[in-house]
Amino acid sequence: MLGNRKLILDTFCEVYDQLKPWADAEFWNFEEHSVDIIPGAIYVISRRQLQINVPRIRELVESDSIRVVFSNPAEGSDTIRGQIIMYGIQDLVQANKILVVGGGDMDSAWPCLQYDSFLPKILDYTENLAAIEHAKDIYTKQQKPYKFLFLNGRTRAHRKYLLEKFRKLNLLEDSLWTWLDCTTGNSRTLKLEENGIDLLLQQNKIQTLPSKYEFDFYKDRVDIDFTESFVKHQLFNNTWGEIYLKADPYIDTYFSLVTETVFEYPYSFRTEKIWKPVAMGHPWIVAANQGYYRDMHNLGFKSFGHLIDETFDQIENNQDRLDRITEVVKDLCQQDLAAFIKECYNVCKYNQQHLAEMRLQVRQEFPERFFQFIRQYQFDE
Repeated sequence: MLGNRKLILDTFCEVYDQLKPWADAEFWNFEEHSVDIIPGAIYVISRRQLQINVPRIRELVESDSIRVVFSNPAEGSDTIRGQIIMYGIQDLVQANKILVVGGGDMDSAWPCLQYDSFLPKILDYTENLAAIEHAKDIYTKQQKPYKFLFLNGRTRAHRKYLLEKFRKLNLLEDSLWTWLDCTTGNSRTLKLEENGIDLLLQQNKIQTLPSKYEFDFYKDRVDIDFTESFVKHQLFNNTWGEIYLKADPYIDTYFSLVTETVFEYPYSFRTEKIWKPVAMGHPWIVAANQGYYRDMHNLGFKSFGHLIDETFDQIENNQDRLDRITEVVKDLCQQDLAAFIKECYNVCKYNQQHLAEMRLQVRQEFPERFFQFIRQYQFDE
């Protein structure tokens, strides 16, 4: 119970485990549950149950029968904002009648509690802990077959931009890279033209990891006959395959170029993409929104500004920021990378330890942060 109100949890709300000790009831099907709605209760509802029950939820919220928190921390704020608009509840959210728990930071006009749900998950898997045991080999193997690791799933404009830039600079041949989506990369703010053709709108061929580098569950699937344009689900057999760590791709590269989910929206969303190299103790450069590095530093993580120019993080113009990231990667690839990675060691070891500490902290602190969030908007009264 929160204040004078009961707390009711959707079992798929993604913060169920963190809030369960305070829950008065739970449900998995809101349509069935709402026949006997608990008047005045605070309902934490997942994306799926919100999506299929919008009319009923709107009716209950507008009549002040219940308070609703829409919980979807697996998505960043740009995606969540799109969902809110698509479901037709923007007016209720911006009037603070529906609150939001999301994975990314959000404009203050939207009442959102940010929860780094991906941060602790990377260390939840015994397979990943086994891979991390081999992280020392990243530093003992000095001559590596590739310069950097460049993993890409879904086509996004900033990823496509970097891919085409690297192709022109002959940097792809120096990288261990993937591309799991042959659709195009539309953008609001980016354009990359060659001979009058926007390269962002050109399809790509699928590129999977060589089988020796793919995680063991999926290494026999890298050469199957893919029938879909976005092959992630076929490659990973409809599981969350990208969460798993295998040591070899990190051992055989000097640094990771992480292309985060959010780039053009000016609020950070940290996914498993950044936590994988952090967990492995692998140096990283991140292509993300303006201020991403600032926000990582605010969480207590260190980066590599003593070795490379990270001022691109504060470049507001999206295309200029990408061009600068391209130059940073190009310049780094021309340096003595064995010396570079040696200089990265202390930062990487610190980040590994800090991640382990933050894993516990993020989960332990969430209930109190949630209660404060509820009180801030007087949902408990």
